[in-house]
Amino acid sequence: MTSYLLDTHSLLWFMAGDERLSLRAREVMEDVENDLLLSTVSLWEIAIKVSLGKLPLNEPYETLIPRQLRQLGIGVVQPEITDYVAVTKLPFHHRDPFDRLIIAQALQRELPIVGRDSSFGAYGVQMEW
Repeated sequence: MTSYLLDTHSLLWFMAGDERLSLRAREVMEDVENDLLLSTVSLWEIAIKVSLGKLPLNEPYETLIPRQLRQLGIGVVQPEITDYVAVTKLPFHHRDPFDRLIIAQALQRELPIVGRDSSFGAYGVQMEW
């Protein structure tokens, strides 16, 4: 079994059946042998975008997101102090604070990220897209 950390957009596009999700990313996410993980920072990012009106959902966040995580078998990864320490040491190839914590979590746990952000590779993170 291989574990993968999902970037926020990968989860959203998978849930929506969005064609922007690559074939490889879809294969990884649909393979029941894979262990899919999502950072709580992604849950926070989604909540912020919903509250700002930048991300409309077909149903309330509080029912849609927990149900989708359960149905898709996605585990949630909590940041730890070591992840925040790792963020302080990351070069600024990327400035988005959500993405920087996701990168740090992936590096700390040696997890590939399912996502398309090309700047993640500058940190030495394995990307699946």
